[in-house]
Amino acid sequence: MNYVLALFLPPLSILLIGRVFLSIIVFLIWVPAILISGGLTHPMFIILAWILIYQAHADRRGV
Repeated sequence: MNYVLALFLPPLSILLIGRVFLSIIVFLIWVPAILISGGLTHPMFIILAWILIYQAHADRRGV
């Protein structure tokens, strides 16, 4: 579910895994990047969110 949320709102999905400070930083960069570039930088934030979600799951599994 969080991976799908990362497609549309990467800062919110980062917040939901417990990385509050990072989600605020990403939000502050993400909004102007979306407005200025017209969404060209959005895949970068999706990939960042997916990596962080995967890391959070791996930490819980102990891998």
